[in-house]
Amino acid sequence: MAKRYQTKITEMLGIEYPILAGGMQWISRAAFVASVCNAGGTAFMTAESLAKPEDLKEEIKKIRDLTDKPFGINLSMVPEFGEPKRTLQFCDVVCEAGIKFVETAGRSPEPLMPVLKQGGVKVIHKLTSVRHAKRAEKLGVDAVTILGYGSGGHIGTENVVSFIQIPLAVRELNIPIIAGGGIASGAGFLGALAMGAEAVLMGTAFFVSEETAIHAGIKQKLVETKATDTLLLLNSIGNPIRVARNRLAEECLALESTGASLEEVINKVAGGKGKQAYMSGDAESSPLACGQTVGLVDEVKSVKRIITDIIAEADVLMDRLNSMILA
Repeated sequence: MAKRYQTKITEMLGIEYPILAGGMQWISRAAFVASVCNAGGTAFMTAESLAKPEDLKEEIKKIRDLTDKPFGINLSMVPEFGEPKRTLQFCDVVCEAGIKFVETAGRSPEPLMPVLKQGGVKVIHKLTSVRHAKRAEKLGVDAVTILGYGSGGHIGTENVVSFIQIPLAVRELNIPIIAGGGIASGAGFLGALAMGAEAVLMGTAFFVSEETAIHAGIKQKLVETKATDTLLLLNSIGNPIRVARNRLAEECLALESTGASLEEVINKVAGGKGKQAYMSGDAESSPLACGQTVGLVDEVKSVKRIITDIIAEADVLMDRLNSMILA
């Protein structure tokens, strides 16, 4: 029988396992989110994947037809500048719908905090450094997710691995820490908890699951990608993003090496290329965000099996560690 893991995050969110699927643009919609929740974890639907607040209302209704388990909403304020009016509209929907928790990302959640707190919503802010986590704690967020250097997508500029970042965060913060990046196995899960994290957040492992609504060709590309086959793009403009090595990534790196302008670099990777690739299966002409954990993903599995395999492996490892203790 699988062990149960009771942590501050499982208690806060009302979930069985301290395993969270981070909000993935275009991917984290109703069916996928519900599959993670029904498997004992939880997930965040990405509001930014939807055109308007009314669409978020409809998507929330769809999720509730598929699961009675707790789920959250990912609120990203990128690419908004100044007052995040659109995101504040999404916040209103979150509060009206009685959503219990959200994942904020992209920039400081400060403009959203009054609305969310008044609505009784727990706020988990996702970031890439301990110094930013300390600022978020002062704003009143309920927990933080800290992404290490091996994460997929935007990784920040401090280049500190989770093995160092998580213990530092636990030492300096008084709110629960969620470990993100570098986790796709029971060993990573148990290691994160051992370092003081109260839960883990995973992206790459879930991205390649059976339930994600992306072309099989994209999933197969990532299954074949090794841990050494990821690249950091956009370093030249101070906003590094980790992606799988492919033709577009190589072209972007070559362009950056010539001292290309911000506009030239952004145009190379932007324009909805990722969404187009997810649908078409063209794995070479768009950026494919993934973490170094892609090297641990060697098959396409169901969400339920991903979670049960992680817990089963963690159980075996826990027994192994206990057997090392001398009486």
